[in-house]
Amino acid sequence: MNDIILYGADWCPDCRRAKAYLNDHNIDYKFIDVDLDKKATAMVEIINNGKRIVPTILINGKSYTNPDNNELASVFGINDAGRVQLFGADWCPDCRRAKNFLRDNDINFEFIDVDSNDWATQKVEKINHGKRIIPTILIDNVPYSNPDNAKLTDLLSIDVKKEHKVFDTIIIGGGAAGLTTSIYAQRDRYDSLILEKKNIGGNAFLTEKIENYPGFQSISGPELMDKMEEQAKTYGAIVKTGEEVIDIEKHDNLFTVKTKNTSFFGKTVVLSTGSTYRKLGIPNENELIGSGIHFCATCDGAFYRDRDIIVIGGGNSALEEGIFLAGFCRSVKIVSRSERFSASKTYIEKLDSIDNITTYMNKTSVEFIANEYDLFESLKISDNITNEESLITADGVFIFIGMIPNTQPFKNIVNLNARGFIETFDLAETSVNGIFAAGDSRDGAIAQVAAATGEGVIASYGIRNYLK
Repeated sequence: MNDIILYGADWCPDCRRAKAYLNDHNIDYKFIDVDLDKKATAMVEIINNGKRIVPTILINGKSYTNPDNNELASVFGINDAGRVQLFGADWCPDCRRAKNFLRDNDINFEFIDVDSNDWATQKVEKINHGKRIIPTILIDNVPYSNPDNAKLTDLLSIDVKKEHKVFDTIIIGGGAAGLTTSIYAQRDRYDSLILEKKNIGGNAFLTEKIENYPGFQSISGPELMDKMEEQAKTYGAIVKTGEEVIDIEKHDNLFTVKTKNTSFFGKTVVLSTGSTYRKLGIPNENELIGSGIHFCATCDGAFYRDRDIIVIGGGNSALEEGIFLAGFCRSVKIVSRSERFSASKTYIEKLDSIDNITTYMNKTSVEFIANEYDLFESLKISDNITNEESLITADGVFIFIGMIPNTQPFKNIVNLNARGFIETFDLAETSVNGIFAAGDSRDGAIAQVAAATGEGVIASYGIRNYLK
C-alpha cells in the first residue's frame, strides 16, 4: 500500500497542522514521534543533512520537509473536486497525456508509479479485473480506467474555455510529421497549434530503438520525439494533448477545428494523424486486448519481464520489437504466416544471435485461447501446408501486422483513396484548399521517421505558399 510516514513531535505546531490536514482528507499515515524514537531522530537528520526539521514526511521513500498545505495538496492530489491519484508509468503514453492535461488545468494529482511499487500493480489489476490498464485514476477512491480528457473534464468539473486565437496553422497529430511541420512553420513566423489525441511522438514514441534516423547511429523513439517536441516549443509552438478532433469546418477561409472538449480556429490545417495497429480479426482478440494481447512493446513489454511471450508478424516492426522484448523476456516466439520474413536483412540476421527467440514460419493464427480468469493463455495456429493445428502457450502476445490510417474523421472532408489514405498533390495539398496532409496517413507515404520529417517540411512550404 501507499507508505506514508510523518516524523514529528506533539509540541510542534506545524506537525499538528500537517496531521490535521491529512486527517481532514482521510489520508492514512503512520506518525512517529522523534522525541520517543532515536532511530526516527537519526532518520530526520539524515534526510535534512544533519538538521532536525519536523514535520518531515516520507512517501514511498521520497521525503518532504515541513510542507505547507498547498504542497501537501499537490503531493496527495487534493482538489475542490476531490482527491486524484494517478496509477501509471513514465513510459506509458496515455499516462503522459493524462498528466499533461491535469497539469494544464491546474489539477493536483498524486502520481504512483506501478513499476516502482508492486502494491500499485496489484491494485491496478484488482480494479481492472486482472487487466493491467494504465493510467488508472482514482477520484475520491472511485476508479476510472484510462479516462480520456473529455471524461476527466466532466469528472473534475474543469472549466474548458474556447480558444479564440486564430492560428496560422492547426496541426492535427503530434508525430514526427506534425512536429516538423510546426518547427518549420514557427521559423517562418507562423503561429502553430498542435492537437494530439494521445501522446506526442506518435508511433515513433513507441519504438524502443531507432537506428536509421540520420545523425543518430542509435536513439530511442521517446528521446528523439522529446527532442522534436522541445524544439517545436522552443520556437513557440503550442501543444495540446488529449484533444481528439471530431470535425473540421471552413467558413470564409477560416477553419474551425472541433474537438470533444472545445473548438480552435486556424487559417490552415495539416492532417498528420498517422496510423493505428491492425488487428488479426480472429476469435477472442477484442475480448483479450489488455488481458494478454498487446500492440506496443514499449508500452506493455515491461509487464512481461522474465515471462514467455508470442510476437505475431513477419515485417520490420515484428522483428524489431521481438528483438527488443527478447532483451528482458524469458522467451519470444515469433509467428509468421509466410515462409520467409518480409523484414529487412539487418533484422533477420540479428535473430541468429539471440538464443531465446524461436520462429514459427508459414503458420496462420487461428484463435486466441483464454484461461478460467479470462486472461490470455495460448494461441491456436494452423500449418499452411498440412492444415495441422497446434497451441503455443505463453503469458502474453504482441501483434505487429501493419497499420490502418487514422483518417475516419476526415472521410467527408478531404478525398481518401480506397484504403483510407489521404490523397495529396504538389506541396502536400489535399482536395480542400488550405488543408494539407503529411506522414503515415497520406497516400504514398513511407512509414519511416526520416520520411515523415521530410513530409513535414513539404507541408510547411505548402502553408507558406497558401498564406502568401
